[in-house]
This record gives sequence, C-alpha cells and structure tokens, in this order.
Amino acid sequence: MAALSSTSCLHSLAGQERYFLSCKTSQFTKPLLINPSLKKPRFSVPFCIKQSDREERQIQQESSREEEEEDYWVVTAVRSKYNEIVIVDTVDARYLLLDSTKNAHSVINKGGDIWTDSYWDEFASLPPIVPDGPIAIYGLGGGTAARLILEVWPSTQLEGWEIDDILIAKAREYMDLSELEKPTSKGGSLRVLVDDALSPSEDVSGKYAGIIVDLFADGKVLDQLQQVQMCHDLASRLMPNGRIMVNCAGIEEEKVVTNEKPKLVLGDSVWMLNHTIKVMSEAFPGQVCWKRTPDSEGLNFVALTGGVPDLTDWSNKVPARLSETVKQWKLCENL
Repeated sequence: MAALSSTSCLHSLAGQERYFLSCKTSQFTKPLLINPSLKKPRFSVPFCIKQSDREERQIQQESSREEEEEDYWVVTAVRSKYNEIVIVDTVDARYLLLDSTKNAHSVINKGGDIWTDSYWDEFASLPPIVPDGPIAIYGLGGGTAARLILEVWPSTQLEGWEIDDILIAKAREYMDLSELEKPTSKGGSLRVLVDDALSPSEDVSGKYAGIIVDLFADGKVLDQLQQVQMCHDLASRLMPNGRIMVNCAGIEEEKVVTNEKPKLVLGDSVWMLNHTIKVMSEAFPGQVCWKRTPDSEGLNFVALTGGVPDLTDWSNKVPARLSETVKQWKLCENL
C-alpha cells in the first residue's frame, strides 16, 4: 500500500471501469470525523470531495482545525453497479466508504479492539434476546456487525446479505471478510449471500431468530423500509419470538446551528421525528422500542421489535461494554 500521488487514477480490479480521485497531497491531515448530523457515521475524505461539496468541506476543516493530525491512504477504489467503493487506511483503523456521501459502512480497528464506539456495537446485543437459530444481517458491507457478533457470541450462525458482489469481493480481499466465513472454535459461522435482502431469491419464511437491518443508499435508509408492508414482510421471516433490530439513522430536524454542532432534540417522544421508527411503530403497535446513540457515536436511532426485553436480565447477559447501554431502550409511546 502506497500513499497517493498528487493526481491519482485508480483502476477497477474487476471490470473495465475506472474510478478517479483527485488529490492535492500524498498524505492528508486528519478529517476523521463522525458526522454528528443525520445519517451513518461519516468518514470525511477531502480527496474524494466533489465541487458541490466545497462549502461542507470548509465547515469540516474549520471544525477539525485543532484536532490531532493523522495520515490516511486509499487502499482501493472502484465503482460497481450499486456503489462507489473506497477503502481507506489510517494508523488505527481501516474503513469501507460507500456511495457519493463517503459514509463509513464498515470499520476494522488495527489494535485488536473489536468495539467501534458506534451503532454497530448495538447489534452485538441482539443474540441473547432472541431464540436459538440463525441471525440475518441485511446490509453486510465489510462485515463489522458480523465480526462483533462472532467475537462476542462465537456459536452464532449468521447469514450476511449484500446485493453488491464487487463490494463483497473487495471486503474479502481488504476487510478480512473471508476470515469471518470460516467456522469459529464454537461452531459459529458467517454465510454470505449475494442477493437482494428485501426481495430474496430463496424462501426465508420463518427462518431467522433475528434480523439486523442496516440498509442505506446515498446516506439514507432505503425507501422500501419506510413502508408498513415491508415491515410485515420482514417479520414473516422470523421464527416465533424473533426480533428485528434496525439502524434508523438520525432525524432531519437537527441542523447545524452553532460551532458546527447539531441542535439536539431531546425527550422520550423524539423517536417520532424519525420516519423509519414511526413506520415500524405503525406496523407493530406497542411492540417497538428505540434508543439513540450519543453525540460521540453519531446520534443514530436504533429500533427493536418484539417489545421491551427484561432490561435487567439483558444487561446481565451482554458483555460489560454493553451492560449499561442496553438499559437505555424505551418503548415507543405517543406522549
């Protein structure tokens, strides 16, 4: 892996397409930011920024001016049918960035720490509150959620769904996804399915103990997930007492107001400002609970079907890292 030169043309390793990145220097000062606004955690990469993003870049540069510098490099970049795929290295971690937003869809820490300090960690709390059986991950990406779950719950049978075959190939090559496909010492494993998770080619009715949904395009939750019928369709894929956990992104009402920080909307009814959770609550009245990650972890909303679990019991079963955070789940109630 080499640092980029002043102007870089990265060729696709699969097919004839070329992906162009314009760069000013071979190394870049640290813009490693978790975007505190609306969507998935964002890794800001100025060498991938389009002309129309100049204003946003200026804001980010100002907000990070006093931060410690950190170098990073593009490992690979390619355009597929579904995504603009960029994998970026820093001293501490490797990131998978997708689509024009350059949002981070997966991360691997290099120091051996499995925790991400982001919404992915929430997904690792699901296994102890669902029946024995396979868990599906819709939107596998580079496998961050799968890696966490297999590390914490090594007997888990996972099925990771991803529509983009080129993304999977790159994740296997550069994000150690192929290692997750090997059986663990406890018999757990990850089966990768290259398919449309929302319109699967195989029958999955009643198959899963749990379903993790992390499906985004252009920085937004997929439109299909904003439909009650799709919620019911996903529920039909669960075995009795199964649950669905969904990354619901943030809320549009929060705008940058002062010091480049969002104005937080607080209170037990704030979930009503998140459209995905509202749709889920309509689909499953009285059976959806929610929580929100803190500012430092991206301000993402996460939703869970099946009602509020016994929080004390849940807290006792998860790793210490999650024992307090699982107590923050609340039932969606109209106040």
